[in-house]
Amino acid sequence: MIKTRVMRMLAGLTLIAMVTAGCGTMTGAAVGAGSGAAIGAGTGNTKKGALIGTGVGAAAGAIYDVTH
Repeated sequence: MIKTRVMRMLAGLTLIAMVTAGCGTMTGAAVGAGSGAAIGAGTGNTKKGALIGTGVGAAAGAIYDVTH
């Protein structure tokens, strides 16, 4: 339980650091992974949803970085 709690805190702090740094690719990947995992949990396949969300989020973040 403590390991899970520490991992969640580290993930949250990493996400905050990426958002404040303004790295669209990493932020998009992190947000995409989280939302993909949430959608995947609803369908019963959390891991696949997180992987797809990471890829789509990273691609969207990279496109955003290039255009802005």
